[in-house]
Amino acid sequence: MSKEKDISDAMVDKAYENLLREAQAGGYRLNPDVAFTKELVRGLLTNTQRYGYQSCPCRLTTGSKEADLDIICPCDYRDADLNEYGTCYCGLYVSAAVASGEQPIRAIPERRKPAVKNKKAKSPVPSGSTNKLPLPVWRCRVCGYLCAREAPPEVCPICKAKQERFERFI
Repeated sequence: MSKEKDISDAMVDKAYENLLREAQAGGYRLNPDVAFTKELVRGLLTNTQRYGYQSCPCRLTTGSKEADLDIICPCDYRDADLNEYGTCYCGLYVSAAVASGEQPIRAIPERRKPAVKNKKAKSPVPSGSTNKLPLPVWRCRVCGYLCAREAPPEVCPICKAKQERFERFI
């Protein structure tokens, strides 16, 4: 028997309002189809209940947070998908053109590559050229925010992604 609790409409509404507020504060837009968007929010809540983290409801989750860091919402692919297709993979986030109805929502290809999904990205800077920096530089994998400090921030000040979504950049 499943240990999952039923996710009430009130829980979905509250999570939707929080997500909408966070999206707007970060300069993002949620899909204007509220019923569709709330079903995605229900999926996020379900995955949080099942796995302990908010993995994308439209992707297969491994159940390992470390392996799924790239698909914790907002996923690492959101901004690239928005720029190229006007929507993220699952359709939760949309561009201004999609939100206004100027551009239709369409299916987009999966950017997540199975062979590299668990590997850390290598630093784009050649080794040896950064030896003189007094602090490491950390990059948010979701929005690209960079900061130089001993450790990444607990929460990205731009997109609100948690500390685990940062990687050492330099």
